Amino acid sequence: MKIAIASDHAGFKYKEQIKTVLIEQGHEVRDLGTHSTEPCDYPDFIRPAAEAVAAGKFERGIVLGRSGNGEAMVANKVPGIRCALCWDLRSTRLSREHNDANMLSLGEEMVSIHQVLEIVDLWLKTPFAGGRHQLRIDKIEPG
Repeated sequence: MKIAIASDHAGFKYKEQIKTVLIEQGHEVRDLGTHSTEPCDYPDFIRPAAEAVAAGKFERGIVLGRSGNGEAMVANKVPGIRCALCWDLRSTRLSREHNDANMLSLGEEMVSIHQVLEIVDLWLKTPFAGGRHQLRIDKIEPG
């Protein structure tokens, strides 16, 4: 799968670990920054990742920050993006099954790296259920 990944300084450490695991699993991963723990502004990295996913350059996107909230907000401003902030396996599964989330937002200070890697794995493997859920997705961005 082609995956865009991005973070601010507060999500950098987890981004690097997730990226390594995804590459080891055979995914094609593009890191859109940031590339250090130096303070930066998350929209500078998250918006380009969301725009790349929305444009079809990547099948999915993963973004990270301190809580993941701001990252999800920025990503969801891009038409065509459904970015889910996930914190456990249930929220993760539902984000894919019911919402067909094409981006995942994670908070480095909210969950352990072990939990994050489980969340990412489940998110990538869970299919969209379609059906009545598709009707609801269609109402997010009409026309």
